[in-house]
Amino acid sequence: MSSPPARGATRRGPPSRRRRLTFNWVTFDRWLDRIVILAVVTAVTVGIVALALSMLVDP
Repeated sequence: MSSPPARGATRRGPPSRRRRLTFNWVTFDRWLDRIVILAVVTAVTVGIVALALSMLVDP
């Protein structure tokens, strides 16, 4: 039989292992979504400005 832990002693968890750098598709997908959203918003903004300028500068 094992003896009970000494007074004030705490249990230790397993030793922490260094996390290997693994490729995570979910993180990549989230960043890709953000980049695509930014590109679409930029394209729509540029299109609206170009349309407004072309209507204002009608010869």
